Amino acid sequence: MPSELSAYVSDPTPGRGALRPARSWLHSDAPSLSLNGAWRFRLSPTASVAQDFAAEVFDDHGWESIPVPSHWVLEGDGAHGRPIYTNIQFPFPIDPPHVPDENPTGDYRRHFALPADWSDAERIVLRFDGVESLFRVWVNGVDIGSAGGSRLAHEFDVTRAVRPGDNVVAVRVHQWSAASYVEDQDQWWLPGIFRDVTLTARPAGGIEDVWLRTGFRDGRGRVEAEITAEASAFPVTLRIPELGVEQIWATAADVTPVDIGEVEPWSAERPRLYDATVSTAAESIALRVGFRTVEIRGDRFLVNGRRVVFHGVNRHEAHPVRGRVFDEEHAREDLARMKRFNVNAIRTSHYPPHPRLLDLADELGFWVVLECDLETHGFEKLGWVGNPSDDPAWREAYLDRIRRTVERDKNHPSIVIWSLGNESGTGSNLAAMSAWVHARDAERPVHYEGDYTGEYTDVYSRMYASVPETERIGTDGTDTPLLNCTPAQSARQRAKPFLLCEYAHAMGNGPGALDQYEALVHEHPRLHGGFVWEWRDHGILATAPDGTPYHAYGGDFGEVVHDGNFVMDGMLLSDDVPTPSLYEYKAVVQPVRFVFDGDKVAVTNLRHSADTSDLRFRWRVEHDGTPVDAGDLEVPVVAAGESGRVSLPPVPVAPEGETWLTIDAVLATAAPWAPQGHVVATVQSDRSPHIPVPAVRHRTGWRPDPGTLTLGVAEFVDGRLVNLAGRAVTGPRLELFRAPTDNDESPSDGVEESDASVPGMSNAELWRRDGLDRLTARRMSVERAHDKTDAVRTLDKVSAANSALFVMVESVWSLEAGELELRVEIEPSRGWSTVWPRIGIRFDLPDGGAPVDGAEWFGLGPSESYPDSLRAARTGRFSSGIDDLSVDYARPQETGHRSGLRRLTLTSTGAKVLRVEALPDTHGRRPGFTLSRHTPQELARAGHPYELPASTTSRLTIDAAQHGLGSRSCGPDVWPEFALRPEARTIRLRITAG
Repeated sequence: MPSELSAYVSDPTPGRGALRPARSWLHSDAPSLSLNGAWRFRLSPTASVAQDFAAEVFDDHGWESIPVPSHWVLEGDGAHGRPIYTNIQFPFPIDPPHVPDENPTGDYRRHFALPADWSDAERIVLRFDGVESLFRVWVNGVDIGSAGGSRLAHEFDVTRAVRPGDNVVAVRVHQWSAASYVEDQDQWWLPGIFRDVTLTARPAGGIEDVWLRTGFRDGRGRVEAEITAEASAFPVTLRIPELGVEQIWATAADVTPVDIGEVEPWSAERPRLYDATVSTAAESIALRVGFRTVEIRGDRFLVNGRRVVFHGVNRHEAHPVRGRVFDEEHAREDLARMKRFNVNAIRTSHYPPHPRLLDLADELGFWVVLECDLETHGFEKLGWVGNPSDDPAWREAYLDRIRRTVERDKNHPSIVIWSLGNESGTGSNLAAMSAWVHARDAERPVHYEGDYTGEYTDVYSRMYASVPETERIGTDGTDTPLLNCTPAQSARQRAKPFLLCEYAHAMGNGPGALDQYEALVHEHPRLHGGFVWEWRDHGILATAPDGTPYHAYGGDFGEVVHDGNFVMDGMLLSDDVPTPSLYEYKAVVQPVRFVFDGDKVAVTNLRHSADTSDLRFRWRVEHDGTPVDAGDLEVPVVAAGESGRVSLPPVPVAPEGETWLTIDAVLATAAPWAPQGHVVATVQSDRSPHIPVPAVRHRTGWRPDPGTLTLGVAEFVDGRLVNLAGRAVTGPRLELFRAPTDNDESPSDGVEESDASVPGMSNAELWRRDGLDRLTARRMSVERAHDKTDAVRTLDKVSAANSALFVMVESVWSLEAGELELRVEIEPSRGWSTVWPRIGIRFDLPDGGAPVDGAEWFGLGPSESYPDSLRAARTGRFSSGIDDLSVDYARPQETGHRSGLRRLTLTSTGAKVLRVEALPDTHGRRPGFTLSRHTPQELARAGHPYELPASTTSRLTIDAAQHGLGSRSCGPDVWPEFALRPEARTIRLRITAG
């Protein structure tokens, strides 16, 4: 590669040529022309120094056509290269600032006609809102300039190059450049022009930039305006019609703060916006103004004088077909869905989103931590040697990135914190970024998690701190040092508001323990909540060899290095389907808390600023899951942060069943993000009388007798169950294995993990080591009770190849008052040293003529639940098809467990074929169930859903217990309280025909 080009792509300088200074993204009435659409395109495996393609006269008819905006690797069915997913790794040699000669390069060309009435424009500006990663621009063969900073806006002055009539713009985009070293975010590498391209006629006497800094105090608003315009542009007029404001500034020197008078404040809960314009004779800028004041007092982060609790998510721009190409309709629904699930905050991980997304955040109401386009995580494997964050040669690149971040988005009331970036170590360049932000915007604080000692940031932030560590951070009076801090540094950090900028890693089936973090937030005011990692999976829609569509992850495109399915770590699946974790999150962070006290209930409003006047409170009573009464609960309006007590209605109690009182807080009227009646918060109270569990009938006179036996609806041959209610069946077999979740597969780091963890090994490895995925049974005995007709007992020794560990399983089938009862006693041997995934029994039900295709149950539902993820579950009657009982995680794993089972009916095309009643054990613990088409072993062997074998058998597993979920794929292990140790358990069922 010629040295000239090598020097160009390896130069960390952020931009060259006619690049304009950063400014706001504004809604102006100045003429503009979208250059989105079809462009001519050529992809080369390497870049050449020749720029003949940029000439005015060039034959590009042999080129392909590509849409702009788009990513070239997502166009043309793989003809333009493939996506690459890495979390930390660089997909090229670490040789900063150099990149390989094999550098895919896309050449773009398109013609446009300059409108005739643009001839009197003072300046013509060409704007690119997002290009990955380094690009160079020519207009009519004139070299305009170049820029790096993929998720940042860049404007070029092309006045000297354009002409009336036909023009041609050419753009060369390099996939790899020096900028790639500081864009190592956990996401797909997706090159191309992926955001809008716009040509604008800037009028003489126009407004170059506007910043309306708003404040709110004591019910009154204030505007401090910053107007960037030539002297000839004045006078400038500010209008806010709804408030009767018309302020005229004759000169730049006259631009002084404006006291507005009484206004309604903006908050994430009540996102009150006022339409405003800033105008000259030549141009009018439209803005939507929200009045709010951001401040830190001591260790409290406040907006409008009230403490903010962030119930947030980390949000990447991701779509399974378009990648990071913005679609406003999809984005609006994405944010509306967040609101419906009680999400109130967004961290824009790890770059500024499309600017329209922030308009939507202003409108719908979110607290936003706006993050700069910066991450150098790949240097961590080198001990941060060579990290650009502390290299003066990269200083201007860092400052340019934060300038373009802040300047573009400074007018948004939703943005309450600026973040310097993510996982880039620490160093003088980050400190310089912070100093620039503090000088530019004195109100909004600066965040950066990697500043562990608090040298240059205003809030203390951590990722994936465990519950005990988070509690230590929030506790006053402790001298326990914080991570990487001296005692003095720890004291400084404890004097600041604390944020979990990432926690509760939502990869696959998980996370657990969300409620434990939430409890700490309410106990320790220094803790201001956090942001779950992350909002959605990043799967890319692909087609399997058999033609089945699926969502691809790292490695599915033949990448040389990749990080597998670590990109599938959201509470929303790639196709917008909420996972059970999102329902759990909604329940944990719901903004209304209920506490029952006899015949009264205390209602606490946990919101920041909104009272409960937008809510109705509905109650209902159910007997064994069947509704028997309902009505409205008259709750007086409760102010934010306050509580009220109200009397409960009379509750009719079922004398021989369960009685449940449920209260829902619902929207009284429709909101922009949800319909009337949408449930915001819910609670249940058990009003059941004590009902004793039927005692076990202890039989005597057992004697060996294999033979054939019919016992109620069950048929046995040599003690083995072969038929239930006329259906072929095998089992019950002991099942201790579950298809490992992503958390199960994650190695332990030995930090605050359970005492059963082995540093460096995952639970899944330990389970396979102990043979839990390959258990075999040896029948020790088959016996009948003395009358030979009403009971059969089997004893099995269950173990695995190459293991001396075993479990004894005693199964007793009997007729009790004419009903078939099964009691299974499970007793592990000594020597088991790790947690178990589950303790259960499995029945396999071949399809035969009428396959089991669904379930109806009375227990916890409607979604799956696990010991450390139960808050979203409620007790009731539910039904589901067999395929809907499981979640289609991108990598198949444990899914579908429903806890607290009372009664279960298996169905076939709507007909009831088998009923199971689950009795609690002697400790009052109820089992759970899973109904699936596949065994745990089959799920564990599949890398994608399409790899699962075709099944002609339904699998019913009744679990006495399940191991918790935790967040160990990137965070803490299962809390000890929810870890399943090997222990004796009893399962007791009553089985009848449907």
